[in-house]
Amino acid sequence: MAEEADRRSDMTLAPERPCRPASGTGTGTTVSLIDIAETVFQNLPGYRAEILGGQLIVTPPADPPHAESLTDVMDPLLAAKPHQGETRVVQAVGVWLPTGDEDYAIPDLSIVDADFRDHMAQYNCVDPAVFRVVFELTSSNWRDDLDRKPEHYARAGVPVYVIGDRKHGRSSSSPTRTTASTPESVGAKVELEVDSLLSE
Repeated sequence: MAEEADRRSDMTLAPERPCRPASGTGTGTTVSLIDIAETVFQNLPGYRAEILGGQLIVTPPADPPHAESLTDVMDPLLAAKPHQGETRVVQAVGVWLPTGDEDYAIPDLSIVDADFRDHMAQYNCVDPAVFRVVFELTSSNWRDDLDRKPEHYARAGVPVYVIGDRKHGRSSSSPTRTTASTPESVGAKVELEVDSLLSE
């Protein structure tokens, strides 16, 4: 039952789908996935559209425990002061991915180079070279966070990917310990309570 609900909560579309005029006349036009993602953004507030491997993934708004866990992760990050000097802590900034013509992901939280605004790519996304770490806390799209995004982030050159796997109750960075440390290369060494990544 829970897995069936998970399947219903996300929507995946294949690449470029023909769109016929309402009148039924003419040959129609081709609508790109980016166009569909923009339609989602405009018409479904709070929904997140990402394109991974040429497929559009639409995820509904996060549940309250997800939002609270994100704040729990941000607190120690900001206390370690990576949001000063050469890095910034940002939420929901898109990463332009080299895995497809329209591919991009929107991590929950990232640490990026301070000059990230100077490295805009396409469609309001940022060049992956400025990302030092991305954090994902799983929600209804947990399969993408666990199975698809690691490969896409790795191919984009993102050096650190931390997953709070709330579905299975573990952290990718520390599956059996109570704390997880970020490497100092991300701008600051931060100790995270694994429980804060996993709140249900």
